[in-house]
Amino acid sequence: MLDTLQYALSIGAGLLVGFVLALVGGGGSILAVPLMVYVVGVPSPHVAIGTSAMAVAVNAAMGLANHARAGTVKWRCALMFAAAGILGAFVGSTAGKALDGQRLLFLFAIVMIVVGIMMLKTRGAAGDPDVRLHREIAPKVIGYGAGTGLFSGFFGIGGGFLIVPGLVASTGMPMIYAIGSSLVAVTAFGITTAINYAVSGLVDWKLAILFIAGGLIGGVLGARAARHFSAKRGWLTTIFSGLIFVVAGYMVWKSTIVSVGG
Repeated sequence: MLDTLQYALSIGAGLLVGFVLALVGGGGSILAVPLMVYVVGVPSPHVAIGTSAMAVAVNAAMGLANHARAGTVKWRCALMFAAAGILGAFVGSTAGKALDGQRLLFLFAIVMIVVGIMMLKTRGAAGDPDVRLHREIAPKVIGYGAGTGLFSGFFGIGGGFLIVPGLVASTGMPMIYAIGSSLVAVTAFGITTAINYAVSGLVDWKLAILFIAGGLIGGVLGARAARHFSAKRGWLTTIFSGLIFVVAGYMVWKSTIVSVGG
């Protein structure tokens, strides 16, 4: 049962998650999972993962609407990427449920650090705002989409922190377009993962609703901030990478403390 403080913490956490998701196209579950476990106090890492997947999927859909109105979504690339990743997300989430919860969080943090380093290396690239889906890049979009979906489902995440660099690497689109386009796949992957966890009774629906409510406000504010920072080359990538390093370090520390204490 959630108490009054946990209700308030859940709404506040949802606002933060919605803001970050709309700002950088990912990071929703990077924040949502540890916030649910370490701040709100959800005792089961698997419930935290399943619930965050549901909340992030809905918040991503709302953020997508904001980016679509701003014209920063490459729909054909995004839809192909998402379609390729749905099967991977299902397979990955099935495997993730069988792994120890604390070990899953630790591996999650390690993957985050690796991706953050890769993103920083390409932060100065401007990208091609006129990129279109064609035969030369379609196989890369499918390959990156399938791989990202697998990781997304395994770690119970919307996958934006993998989808954004995946879209940039496979198409060469600018960061702001990758952020908007990534929300199509984040929504699809999150729903796929959440349904798989929900079937096993690993989604706290009341908590998910509270997160979504907070994310409504955060998503609007985050989309506005993304458009502002997109005018400054490399800023969005640097902000996202910095967020990844801070949260990953915290999760490694907490997982180590839990392991030592156990």
